[in-house]
This record gives sequence, structure tokens and C-alpha cells, in this order.
Amino acid sequence: MADSPDAPSVPEPDTEAAASVDPSYIPHAVERPRRLTTAVVAGLDHPVALGFLVTIGVLIALVLGLAVTSIGAILVYVVLAMFLAVGLDPLVRRLERNGMKRGAAIAIVFCGFAVVMAALLIFVFPPVLAQIGQLITAVPEAIAAIPQSAWFAALDADTQQAVLAGIDQAGDWITAPATLAHLGGGLLSAGIGLIGAVSATFIVVALTLYFLASLAASKRALYALAPARSRARVEDLTDRITGSVGSALLGSVTLSIINAAVVFVLHLLIGLPFPALMAVIAFVITLIPLFGSVIFLVLGSLVALFTSPLQALIFAICYLVYIQIESYVVSPRVMNKAISIPPALVLIGALVGGALLGIVGVLLALPVIASLLLILREVIVPRQNLKV
Repeated sequence: MADSPDAPSVPEPDTEAAASVDPSYIPHAVERPRRLTTAVVAGLDHPVALGFLVTIGVLIALVLGLAVTSIGAILVYVVLAMFLAVGLDPLVRRLERNGMKRGAAIAIVFCGFAVVMAALLIFVFPPVLAQIGQLITAVPEAIAAIPQSAWFAALDADTQQAVLAGIDQAGDWITAPATLAHLGGGLLSAGIGLIGAVSATFIVVALTLYFLASLAASKRALYALAPARSRARVEDLTDRITGSVGSALLGSVTLSIINAAVVFVLHLLIGLPFPALMAVIAFVITLIPLFGSVIFLVLGSLVALFTSPLQALIFAICYLVYIQIESYVVSPRVMNKAISIPPALVLIGALVGGALLGIVGVLLALPVIASLLLILREVIVPRQNLKV
């Protein structure tokens, strides 16, 4: 139908004139708001269809969420294997710089890693399991022997009564049926978890070997996805991130190993019980950056207090001296290539990582935060500085 002669005509936009005035003028920019408005009006005109589409979208999101939840353990294995591969890559590259081919370097590093794991399974875990049983047996005996100890006799009468009342309450709690059931369920869960940990270890080791062998090819594929003009920048930033992650992981594990060795030697020299068990506990706790050593100082001193207050005091002093040496001598040398991270972010990252993935999350928190800080400093901040 022809337009009515009385209807006002809408002038068409003069694209040539607009382009001559403003070079950044986009001819279709005038039509985009019209199309968006038309789509919104069409959705309002058909509310049933719009509600159906929204419902389908929500259902798809729920299905994807359930799928991710069901394969959560597999995702954890994959992420842990990727971080282990990145952590072992600096050792491989160091061997490559000495003239060794990458395949041979990977074989040597991975064989060393396998030897260490086998040594832990053969020489560390048997005495640790035995000392766990000894600790379970020794705790009730140590509690029962408190009233006959010399330090208990040195207390005044009111304090002795308070200590005895606390011992009675602890005994009632331990012998309660609910507590025994909870402890039995915990032991059963621990046994199941140990079996699952063995199978998970084989999966993670296999994935780590694969990721370590294909790390260079994966990087090249990642670089190819970037635009040609920024490919060199992406390559440099990726190498720095992976180097920082590798240094942080190796540094954290190295510091924890040194810490565990110091705890083991101190227990042997001072004559404290359960040296292997306390060394393993120290290794796990000191994976928490910055604050792990302080946490174990308190825990180790409390455990040593059951043996003797004097031995506990000696242990606390010696371990406190080691913490100072670690902070000012060992840690700067081990973590010299890692990015400096504010202590507040370290604590927040450790808490969040522990809440999400347990000890694995605590271990991965430091390299993740280091990578994010590097991206922030190298990408986000320079772009913001260009905006005047």
C-alpha cells in the first residue's frame, strides 16, 4: 500500500554526509537500536514463548551445573596434574639448557619424581601409620598420668580441681556413644579415602606425565589463537605466568620438605615421640604460605606438652629460631623467582583454596594468586593508564 500523502515522511540518514563529518560513523549504528527495540517488543507480544525460552535456558544451566558437580573429582585431578606439570617444567627446561633433549629431560625428571613417591610409600608411610596407632593408644595414658605428673603437683588446689574437671569432661565426651559412632564413621571414611587417594594418585601421575610431555605444544597452540600483532606479548606473558607458577609450587614444596626434616631432627634430638608423624603433619601444614610455620609451632608445642613441659619449651624455642632462619635466609633463596604477594592475599587465598579443594586448594592458592597479580600488573593496569 502506498504511503498516505498526509503522513509525515521520515528522512533517511545521510550516511555520506555523516561519514564526511565523523570518520568513525557506522552506517548501521542507526538501525541497531531499532532492531533491539523490535526484538524486545516481539518478546513482550509473545510472553509464553519468552517464558518458554527462559525456562529452557535455566534447565540447561542446571544440567550443566549437575554435570560439572558429578565430574568435580575428575576436574580436580586435571587441574592438579596441570599444576604439577607446570611445577616440574622448570626442572625440565634446566636440563634442556644443559644440552639434553626434552624427551630425555622429561624422563629423568619424572623418574626422579616417581622415586621420591616410592620412597615415601616404602619408608615414610609405614612408620607414620604405626605412630598414628601409638598416638591413639598414648593419648588416654598421657591424660590418665596427668594427676601424677610433677607439673600438676606444682599447681595450686583450685587449678588442680579445674584440670581434673576438664579431664573428666573429656573422658565423658570420648566414651559417649555418639562420639564413638562419629569416630568409627571417621575411621571408615579415612579408610575409604585412603583407597581413593591411591587410585587418584595413579590418575594424577599419568595426567602429569601427559601434560608435561605436551606442554610445549599446548603453549604453541595457545599462541596461535592470539592475533599476530599481540602474539609475542602473549607468548612472553604466558612464559612468565608458567614460570611464576612453577617457581611458586617448587618453592612451597621445597620449604615444606625442609620444614618436615627440621621437625623430624628436633624430635629425635629432644627425645619427643612420634617424629615421623609430626614431620608429615608439619609438611602438610607448612604448605600454607607464611602462616603454616606459625600454626605448626603452636600445634607441635601442644603435642610436646603431653611428654614434658621442659621438652615442649625446648622444641618451641628451637622451632621458633628455625622460623626466623626460614623467613630471612631460606625462603628468599628458594622463592627468589616467585612474584611477591601481599600477606593478606596469601591468607585469603589459602582460606578460599582450603574451603574449595582442601589441602590441594591451599597448595594451588599461591601460584593462582601470583598469576592473577601478574596479569593485573602487566595487562589491566597498563590499559587503565592509557585511558586519560
